[in-house]
Amino acid sequence: MVNRKGESMTVRILLADDHVVVRKGLRALLEGHAGFCVVGEACDGIEALALIKQIRPDVTVLDIMMPGLNGLEVSRQVRNLTRVVILSMYNDRAYVSEALQQGAFGYVLKDASAEELIQAIQAAWRSEYYLSKPFSDQPISSYVKINPALKEDPYETLTDRERQVLQLIVEGVRTESIAGQLGISPRTVEQHRAHIMGKYSVHTQAELVKRAIKKGLISL
Repeated sequence: MVNRKGESMTVRILLADDHVVVRKGLRALLEGHAGFCVVGEACDGIEALALIKQIRPDVTVLDIMMPGLNGLEVSRQVRNLTRVVILSMYNDRAYVSEALQQGAFGYVLKDASAEELIQAIQAAWRSEYYLSKPFSDQPISSYVKINPALKEDPYETLTDRERQVLQLIVEGVRTESIAGQLGISPRTVEQHRAHIMGKYSVHTQAELVKRAIKKGLISL
């Protein structure tokens, strides 16, 4: 890779996907490309968040659906630390729109060609946008336009920690395990749960899970 001054540079890349085979395949693909260096791997969203803060990679390739914290939420929290490319199986313009609104520079389908992913990483490194061909027929501005309905979405009122707790709740993780993963006490987890349910105006965890599924935090 060459920057705007004509200087040769290596793009430091972090990979985050909950499938080991996918990560290993991506590593082999990207490290075989001149100018790319994979500096870390994460198996879930929580680990990805921690590694991004620690390593500060130039570009992070995130799976959109990961345990612990989904790729869209990770992208939102690290938008000032790394440039994100979402790698997704979802051929859905709504996901593309949310990904770009949450700070991602690229959205590439998992069945896209290797060249598309390489181009997306190169574009993100230059702070430019790249979308897989099914989505590139529309201007970027049409995707990043904020949907007024988001203002009515309780999810937008949650803190970063509450979003982490919500993700784990809807995945069926028990209170003690949530506490261990996030490094907080079980009592604090329960306090977050109560705050989340209050913001959603629901009275049972089943209702909360239904709202989270509708939001797309987990897939069925």
